[in-house]
Amino acid sequence: MERRYDIILVTGEPYADHPFSGVGIIKKVLEDKGFSVGIVETPRWDRDDDFKKLGKPRLFFGVTSGSMDSLLLNYTPLKKKRVDDEFSRMSYRVPDRAVIVYCNMLRKLFKETPLVIAGPESSLRRFAHYDYWDNRVRRSILPDSRADILVYGWGELQAAEIARRLDQKLDQKEGLEGIPGTCIILKTLPPGATELPPYETVIKDPLQFCRMQTLFNNNALLAQKHAGRYVVQFPSMPYTSKDLDYIYSLSYSRRIPSHYPEFRVVEWSVLTHRGCFGACNFCSIHANSGKLLISRSMKSILDEVRYITTLPGFSGTIEFSGASANMYGMDCAEAAKCSGECMSCSRLDTSHHALITLLREARKIPGVQKIVIRSGVRYDLALKSPPYMRELIAHHCGRTLMIAPEHLTPSVLQLMNKHDDHLSEFIDLFQNAARREKKYVELSYYLMVGHPGCTVAN
Repeated sequence: MERRYDIILVTGEPYADHPFSGVGIIKKVLEDKGFSVGIVETPRWDRDDDFKKLGKPRLFFGVTSGSMDSLLLNYTPLKKKRVDDEFSRMSYRVPDRAVIVYCNMLRKLFKETPLVIAGPESSLRRFAHYDYWDNRVRRSILPDSRADILVYGWGELQAAEIARRLDQKLDQKEGLEGIPGTCIILKTLPPGATELPPYETVIKDPLQFCRMQTLFNNNALLAQKHAGRYVVQFPSMPYTSKDLDYIYSLSYSRRIPSHYPEFRVVEWSVLTHRGCFGACNFCSIHANSGKLLISRSMKSILDEVRYITTLPGFSGTIEFSGASANMYGMDCAEAAKCSGECMSCSRLDTSHHALITLLREARKIPGVQKIVIRSGVRYDLALKSPPYMRELIAHHCGRTLMIAPEHLTPSVLQLMNKHDDHLSEFIDLFQNAARREKKYVELSYYLMVGHPGCTVAN
């Protein structure tokens, strides 16, 4: 008799048993909760064989395009099909609007099985949204995909709760209502919900579209009318440091599949924290999970470093990473409830004490030759901590450190919500410190062209 899985995850990118693989983490957490999980990776979308090969799951299908939006993966910013760049040379392919394509295939084959969608492609399209590729406002991805529930933000706790509820009430999709960090479609407006301007209004009225954007908040109960029904967002799932410690304590093999060579860049990487309170207007992190930053405990990180040193193939170098690498330990208990600007808050601890301590302890672990930080340093924060600057340059830089000024024109930086952050001052201090330490480190820069409000002269 063929095995029947409790849950089947369909993903547009290859699967890896690794804590930097989104589907890898979800699978590991669900298995730890007692559920069996099958994976359908990079399915052919022009036929149904791949979607049928594991059969029908007992509880639900989970669907994602992967860690990157399928349209971004397939097209350049000028809307040209990618031909010869780092994305076109990926070892896998996904269809345009992969989540919709995968879900519609599954719905055709398994009409009654619940569909759960997640990942950036779904999360950023939970309500009516401006679609750059079509140059028009499109409706929520929920009705287009015919999914039963959408998970936004970090998804491990939501996936576990969805599985638990469906396991208790196999024939009642209605039991999915109210899960934090999710969106569903309801026939009536929930009590206490903030109603966004309807889809039918925002497609015609730019001012109402702007009003919708100003009302958007991950930490609120929101609803938007779509043709007589409501797309409802329940407030975000409250994750804690203990949750992250649990997620990263699970035993990942860290083996990189031979058909997924791109993933080797993070083979020996350790995530120290999730989130970013920078709130840049162009950034999907802010839209996906808000400004909440959560750091793992030092013990959790050091335990993972020790585990890595026991694995075959490890050569001694580990990268510490995070969306903004030097925000570790700058968590704020009030972030979820506060509407203020974190970067200018007087309560923000920019001493980098927790991060400096972590780096020093990690260097002591036998088998570790170097802890490297290659990118993601928020240099306006680093400037406020000369001890961190010294620690970074003396021990944790490779030949190149990538930083993200994004732009140099004050008016454009203001539109980006990136204020005049003293780039020249940082470059001078960094280069002087590198000379004192007798280190050769080259700075490399992320720069953005064509941001709304940016002119040719800029």
